[in-house]
Amino acid sequence: MVGNNVWIQNIKEWIEQNHPNLVTTGYKITSSDTTDYNCIAWAAGSTEEWWWPDAKGGDYWPPNILREESLTAFIMAYQTLGYEVCENALLEAGFEKIAIYVLDGKPQHASRQLPNGKWTSKLGQYEDIEHNSLEGLEGSIYGEVACVMKRRLIERE
Repeated sequence: MVGNNVWIQNIKEWIEQNHPNLVTTGYKITSSDTTDYNCIAWAAGSTEEWWWPDAKGGDYWPPNILREESLTAFIMAYQTLGYEVCENALLEAGFEKIAIYVLDGKPQHASRQLPNGKWTSKLGQYEDIEHNSLEGLEGSIYGEVACVMKRRLIERE
């Protein structure tokens, strides 16, 4: 178990060095690293593919959506899943929300709100985390939240 504790400590150091706001806003690691999916897919609820609008079409991107790194293209991609732009990131009964982070005009990251009001993110090819606020990931790597979207939750019988 000692080796596992060292690994977790190394991961936490990497996360906190790259996302220092998480130290004050709070977070926890919720999964091991994987390259099966990225943050854009994770926010969409997918763990089966890597979502990115690469021009060559090597990664998954919803059909008939602009393959460009623009906020408009990312909004359109999430609209294919029923999301619509909304006013804020507050927890809203009956809805699931996502947030898109932009740096220098280009989307860099997306987070999904959990039923408890916290947020979940996939850190690139690394771990998934649960974080208390969107501000925890804002900074020089992901930029700032540029858009929040929501969709109505489907009631299960």
